[in-house]
Amino acid sequence: MSESEHHATAATIRATLGTFGRPLIFGLALLLAIWSIWVLELHGTDFSGGAEGLSFLYGAAIPPEMSVLEVGLRGLLETLYIAYVGTLFGVVLSLPVSLVASRNLFPWYLTLPARWLLAVLRVLPSILWAVIFVILIGTGPAAGVFAITLYTIGFVGKLEYEAFEGLDSAPIEAVSALGATRLQVLRFVVLPQAINSLISQSMFMFEYNVRHAAAIGIVGAGGIGYYIMGYLDFLQYDRVIVLLAIVFLAVLIIDELSYRLRALFLGDTRTSLSS
Repeated sequence: MSESEHHATAATIRATLGTFGRPLIFGLALLLAIWSIWVLELHGTDFSGGAEGLSFLYGAAIPPEMSVLEVGLRGLLETLYIAYVGTLFGVVLSLPVSLVASRNLFPWYLTLPARWLLAVLRVLPSILWAVIFVILIGTGPAAGVFAITLYTIGFVGKLEYEAFEGLDSAPIEAVSALGATRLQVLRFVVLPQAINSLISQSMFMFEYNVRHAAAIGIVGAGGIGYYIMGYLDFLQYDRVIVLLAIVFLAVLIIDELSYRLRALFLGDTRTSLSS
């Protein structure tokens, strides 16, 4: 087979896959969803007791016990501290690993171990990391900070090396051709090009970690989740609902602030509908 015939055959195969590939993928995804629903027996879910349970929860939680407001705000402040410190440490520590993990900056025998490390840190959610650190060092905010830090390294590290690999290669090649060292290329070309993405990713991660810092307290890693779990143990739902409301409002505020700060750093001049 000549080279032109080989290219023509390859083009025909690609065209065929483009025509039939997507419907086939969608069909397989649908079949997998149906099979999963059947295996999990979701089709047999009984909702008959839902109204009774909702009525019980309403009676136990309403009216809310506002005397726990001070406790909730103190717990929220601790949650914010945990999320901030864990995010800061995680972002700083993830930067060198993500640089080494970038295929356009380092050889494969360095990028592969770096990617494995980030994948390992990302496998466990922060709440499971919190369980591990509670076992290792005991309950308290320190366990939460370490858990958030490790998960942030794995999560942000992946976002960062994808951002580095998406950079324009021309400036990197031009500066390298002038005799710049790898460190100079990273410092004066790579990081300045990627700085806006890094800032945006860091802000997103802080917003993400606030939610998780509230959850990891349930396993004893400090923050408002610690108080939520304590009240749940004694079935004090009228107090729990106040703490949940505090977390909900805090997340809404942080979401809005994070959006506006990311828009500022990314030069996004669009305004939200609420503006």
